[in-house]
Order: sequence, then structure tokens, then C-alpha cells
Amino acid sequence: MSYHIPRCRVLPLPDNQVSFEIDRQERLRWHFGSEYPRPFFYPFYGPSRISLTRMGHPGTASHEHHRSIWFAHAKVMGMDFWSENSESFIRQQTWMAYEDRDDEARMAVQIGWFDGHDPAPLIEQEMVVAVRTTAEEETVLEIQATFRPVAESLELEETTFGLLGIRMAAEISEFFGGGQLTNAHGAQGEKAIFGQPANWVDYSGLITQNLHEGITCFYHPDNVRAPVGWHVREDGWMSPSTCGKGALVLKRSEPTTLRYLLWAHAGPVNQEKADGVLEGFAKSTAYVVKPATTRHREFEIHRQ
Repeated sequence: MSYHIPRCRVLPLPDNQVSFEIDRQERLRWHFGSEYPRPFFYPFYGPSRISLTRMGHPGTASHEHHRSIWFAHAKVMGMDFWSENSESFIRQQTWMAYEDRDDEARMAVQIGWFDGHDPAPLIEQEMVVAVRTTAEEETVLEIQATFRPVAESLELEETTFGLLGIRMAAEISEFFGGGQLTNAHGAQGEKAIFGQPANWVDYSGLITQNLHEGITCFYHPDNVRAPVGWHVREDGWMSPSTCGKGALVLKRSEPTTLRYLLWAHAGPVNQEKADGVLEGFAKSTAYVVKPATTRHREFEIHRQ
């Protein structure tokens, strides 16, 4: 009896980790152990199989909460879910689906945001992750996060710190390396990009003496407040700031879904190619997690 082994795989690992593989090579890893204040992705490999993100700030211990790629928010009803100086924390509560496919590896998990006192979460976050590749062996990470408060409503206060954070490898940063920040309008550098609305921002640079790679982060045009303002820094930091210019009220009856695409690409940013990736992302439909219709599965992930 023949069996087809899918090209893209989700591989659960010890110590509360999950690896995403393509052709048996890791492209991304998810960490969700309770020893951390929140889950995160690390490493995130570019086409050369070198991680384009890092853990923490290259120059100060005050940014240890910068864990590669992660979700958090600095002001939730007066509570700080961003730094690691408060009782609040974010935990994966359960995984819902792992799916191995030829086109992409998919995962769906349920995450809770806790204030540190009440055993029930303040916010339920359903997250769908899909990892795929391109003809150039680049890594594409699609993340869909749906936020639903347990109460009827909950306010995410105005702040540039959240919801998605990305800490680049030191050599790609403008200050610690030779990297370059660029947005969808062609603006370059922290001063020109900070707070300005754009559908994407790219951080690229040399990762070895001969290899140039980077990450373009796309904020889906259907997301709330798109095109979004960006929190970027020359020290190697970028984040689409959904609440950068005003609070966002989450409603239980109308959950808020945010879609992101991270493209770990070869070479410097190519404006035309990035716009093409954005166009394809904009036309794609969202994911939906449904009860499974097949045996031995509880849930399945589909495109709407």
C-alpha cells in the first residue's frame, strides 16, 4: 500500500515546541512553554537557512521580552502584556489542528490572555499559522489571529507596542549591521517610516559577507485601520501598530481578525515583487477552523 508523504509538515517536539518543515528542513519553530510569559516563533529561516530574527536586543538586557516574532500589547485595561514586569501573561491553552500538506504546513491553536489573578482569560486568541515556500526556496509565514474578549467588550488602549512584534537579526538592523528599512511607498529609514501608514515594511541586509536577505511584513488591506502605521527602529525592530493612533475596542459578538504575511526573501527588497506578494495576499481568503469531518481529527483548517 503506497502512502504519499506531504512536502510540508508540522512536527511536534519535546519541551512545548512545534517545528514547521518543508522537504524535511525546518523553516520555523513555535515555542509555547509556561516558562515564558508568552509564546513566540524562533528561529525564522530565510532561503539560506539562517534565522533572520533573534532573541532579545543586541545592545541592552532591557529588551529580553523581544522574542523574535510574538503577539503582545502594552495597555490592556491598564495591564501590561508587553514587557515582562507584570503579573499578566499569555498562554497557549490547546492546539486544535496540525495539518501536513504539499502546499503548506498548517497549525491552529487557542491562546488565552490572563491578568495573573483570575483563572479565566481576559481575551481568547485563535491563531492559524501556515508555512510555505516559493520557487526561490524563500519562506512564507501567514499568521491569522482572531481576538475575542470573554466580557462583552474590552479596550486595547492606544500604544505603538502591539500587537505583532518582530525583532530582526542584529546584522540586518541599520545600527548594529548594514541593513535597510523600506516601506511600500519607497521611504527608507526609521525617521521616514515611523508612524506612517503602509501596507508593508521591509527590513533587509547582509547576513553573511555574500548573502543578502530580509523579511517583508504585510498587513492585510482588510485588517482594521489598514494601511496601518508602523513602529520601526534602526536597532532592528518593526511592528505594525494597530493601536498606534487610537484605542481598539474588542467585542465578543464581533471578534477582531488580523491577518499578517511575513516573507523571508533573498536579496534586497524588490518593490515590484513585494507589491505582487501583497496583491496575492489581498486576494486570498481567510482561514476558518471547523469541526473535522474525518476520523481521528477534532478540527480542520479551511480557506473561507
